Amino acid sequence: MTATMSPPQSQVSSLATGKMHRAIPFAICVFSIAVGVVGVYSIGGFKWGWMAIAAAHLYLLLVTIASRVIEDRRQATDRAMRTVMTIAFTTVTIPLISVFWKVIAEGASRFDRKFFTGSMRITPEDMLAQMEGAAVGGALHAMVGTLIITAIAAIISVPLGLLTAIYLVEYGKGKLAGAVTRMVDVMTGIPSIVAGLFAYALFELFLGPGTRSGLSGGVALSLLMTPVVVRSSEEMLRLVPNELREASLALGVAKWRTILKVVLPTSIAGILTGVTLAVARVIGETAPLLVTAGVAQDINLNPFSGRMTTLPVFSYYEYVQPGVPPETGIARAWGAALMLVVIVAVLFTAARIMSHVLKPKGLK
Repeated sequence: MTATMSPPQSQVSSLATGKMHRAIPFAICVFSIAVGVVGVYSIGGFKWGWMAIAAAHLYLLLVTIASRVIEDRRQATDRAMRTVMTIAFTTVTIPLISVFWKVIAEGASRFDRKFFTGSMRITPEDMLAQMEGAAVGGALHAMVGTLIITAIAAIISVPLGLLTAIYLVEYGKGKLAGAVTRMVDVMTGIPSIVAGLFAYALFELFLGPGTRSGLSGGVALSLLMTPVVVRSSEEMLRLVPNELREASLALGVAKWRTILKVVLPTSIAGILTGVTLAVARVIGETAPLLVTAGVAQDINLNPFSGRMTTLPVFSYYEYVQPGVPPETGIARAWGAALMLVVIVAVLFTAARIMSHVLKPKGLK
């Protein structure tokens, strides 16, 4: 006769518990929001921030209690942790969406032909039109300056950063590699204004005091961009399987050729993404460019001489000195901020496309 074993009664009751209906969390959420609105309004005026905090805490408490009563302790703990993570995700997402919404709402009004084709070299007729509330002036000079200075920074930092990453991964084994790693870590946290002051002092040694140029601004941004390129490229190079290197070396291929033909093509997608992140890191910098490139009112295509304005500096300058009436200058500042967001979005899209095209065929 065969005996059958049955699980303990406590385990069966633990697994065969009730299931909370999906309408209950929704009802609790509505109730928590209503209580938050009434409570915050009764204390001293309605504030969205305090209402959200009160509603989130009340929802977490009530949904945990309801789950404990209807389900069990294990399900209640799981639901509470899920709620905490959802609240954390919402806390991060809402400010990001709010920033995008505010920039688009305020900056879209200045996305017109004058904004993209004109500069701040305003004539007396434009001044009269501006005093009457007309939208005058543009940001073409700032867009051109942003592209030139960022290109200079990329030309300097991408080769240096990539070669440094190759050294750390493929050749660096001793104390020198450790010193380079620590230096890169220090440079990652350097304040941007320090990079600007360093570039200004460097060019002052050769060209004299008061020198402002796009090249100086590009050097300042390269100091901020290089450690980001080094770190991202280093991580991507370390992800390349050693079997690929060993197979190439076993065929008698030189190490430098193995790096050029095997390692770099395998990791090019991640390297491009890292370079894009580095560009996004520096394209919005203001402080170092105020020191090095200065502020210009017209287009300057010569990065070796003369002041050059970028979109972040243009936005800052128009906000602190908007002119008369101030609404026109502030509108130009929001338009420049929106243009920066568009440029960064285009860069990320281009990096995605290039990484997909350049990815080795054997990788998914």
